[in-house]
Amino acid sequence: MSVVSVVEGEGVNMKASWQTLEKNTGVLSVEVEEERVAEALDKAFRKIVQRVHVPGFRKGKVPRKIFEARFGVESLYQDAVDILLPDAYADAVKETGIFPVDAPEIDIEQFGKGKPFIFKAKVTVKPEVKLGEYKGLELPPVEVDVTEEEIQAELERQRERHAELVVVDEGQAETGDIVIIDFEGTIDGEPFEGGRAERYTLELGSGRFIPGFEEQIVGMRTGDSKDIDVTFPEDYHSDALKGKKAVFRVKLHEIKRKNLPALDDEFAKDVSEFETLEEYKQDLAARMKERKRKEAEEARELAAIEKAAANAEVDIPEAMIRTELDYMLRNFENRLRMQGMTPELYYRISGQDEAKLREQMRGDAEKRVRNNLVLEAIAKAENITVTEEEVNEELEKLSGIYNRSAEELRELFTRNGSLDNLKEDLVLRKTIRFLVENSKDASPAA
Repeated sequence: MSVVSVVEGEGVNMKASWQTLEKNTGVLSVEVEEERVAEALDKAFRKIVQRVHVPGFRKGKVPRKIFEARFGVESLYQDAVDILLPDAYADAVKETGIFPVDAPEIDIEQFGKGKPFIFKAKVTVKPEVKLGEYKGLELPPVEVDVTEEEIQAELERQRERHAELVVVDEGQAETGDIVIIDFEGTIDGEPFEGGRAERYTLELGSGRFIPGFEEQIVGMRTGDSKDIDVTFPEDYHSDALKGKKAVFRVKLHEIKRKNLPALDDEFAKDVSEFETLEEYKQDLAARMKERKRKEAEEARELAAIEKAAANAEVDIPEAMIRTELDYMLRNFENRLRMQGMTPELYYRISGQDEAKLREQMRGDAEKRVRNNLVLEAIAKAENITVTEEEVNEELEKLSGIYNRSAEELRELFTRNGSLDNLKEDLVLRKTIRFLVENSKDASPAA
């Protein structure tokens, strides 16, 4: 496929043509006429002349002819290209209608005073999507029933949350107890990094330590010391410890046991606004039902997206997966910082590095790119758009979250270039609703 177009504006012409090579790559051929080259050379001269010194002239006051005679017009070419190329490339992209997803490989074929600027750009573009079936998809039905067993289980969780911790002076540590311990681990008699801590709080049975560690603390008494033999799993995150046998010297300082409150009206008053346990249970059931409904709807939406994506054909450029991985990694590192941990500390504790983490995220990144491409293609096929009224409604919702007026948010989003992103997000949400509304409940399994 080849697309040829001409840009006309302010008397300066630029020709741009696009030719697909294979899959998602092609060549953008651009020719910028002499007038625009002359403007770039003027700007380059005004920039460079501020830095040069010529005897007899103040800095910045050297005439153009004398500058070119002394240094040559070629001394302006690199700066002129740097000035002209970004705009020329952006104009060519716009006029040919392509959608680059990676930085171009630029090959400058001609640049000189009094000549057109000619260059070619090898570009990776957003792939075309061949849609499969996306209407009438079978999705899991929305089940919102809440059983008495589920309500009781939630009540037990609430009892756990509001339990009083009581110090056990006499007796042995049991599964479920909270213990305060010192420990120091050795392998072949030598301590290892991360194997030592003082007054560490551990809930027995939580599974936070390697298999066999917590179980061997059960039965210890306050003040006891004990050697605990364990073997690190073969899939342990630290290569240095995988499969290694270790001995932990453990001292138990304190045992705390949960004293669960009785499930009665007093409990309901303590943990809620209700006077009786029955009223609290009814409210709990209603909230659980609403939560189930939202989870079921989210499951339907996810199933709709993934089924539509599975039915489509699309060849995803590596550059798009790489960009999504960069985005996911930045979000992950930001969450770490919000928790008070640096990425460097996380990598040290987890025994991973950025390369391993990126490899773990790769599958999700590829799926997200595929899903978004398919949703965009469906939106285009079904002519799904958003109105200004819908944008305004979304800004009103966001104003409550950010405590700023909708007008302020619109101005901010426009200024930082994210208003289009907001509109694209709204289109994707409408497209997902379209898929769900045009689906059917899956038949129950036989």
